[in-house]
Amino acid sequence: MNAEAVRSEAVRAAAATAAAATTLLAARDVSFGYAKGAPVIAGFDDDFVAGEVVALTGPSGRGKSTLLYVLGLMLAPTAGAVEVDGRDASQLRDGRRARLRADAFGFVFQDAALDATRTVLDNVLETTLYRGQSRAALTDRAYALLDRFGVSVRADHKPGQISGGQAQRIAVCRALLGDPRIVLADEPTGNLDAASSATVVGALREQASRGAAVVIATHDRDVMAQCDRRVAL
Repeated sequence: MNAEAVRSEAVRAAAATAAAATTLLAARDVSFGYAKGAPVIAGFDDDFVAGEVVALTGPSGRGKSTLLYVLGLMLAPTAGAVEVDGRDASQLRDGRRARLRADAFGFVFQDAALDATRTVLDNVLETTLYRGQSRAALTDRAYALLDRFGVSVRADHKPGQISGGQAQRIAVCRALLGDPRIVLADEPTGNLDAASSATVVGALREQASRGAAVVIATHDRDVMAQCDRRVAL
């Protein structure tokens, strides 16, 4: 096979791969603004496909966290649409939107957002309630995740008894417990050392390899370098 034929074959293979990519989450000309304020997000448009890890970048205050909340169906866009599996999900009634979030999404909040009144293990297992799953059936998986992220010895502690870095790793465990098809992570490595950061990014990449679409809001250049592409706000 000559060089031109090899190049043509490579182009065809790349085209086939792109065609086979499944868009799990999409923003269609999405804008969002608070009452009487300038838009925080204006005309954002992108597709997030299965198997892809995307870095959402930009200066502080540019709207990265807000965009994740809109993409995660926690805020409704003031214009445009958020599509899940090709269907507009942003205008669903609250109950249906909440159910879709529980079934399809894993969310890592920037401040971890753990319930201070519950143990670490209870915080990880919390999402089973929203999905209507058996807590007992997923307890072993919860412990396995806590062990993977180096926080299993803290399972019976409460958030006030752990460090910020530990809380962030626990938040990642909670997000991954239900094997979500879409993962939205807001600065998931912000409070972590290099080794813990590598573990978190590795787990998010592994989730993508299982067919999930992963979006990471980050300022960390090392994290950006491990993503498949960047979207700058």
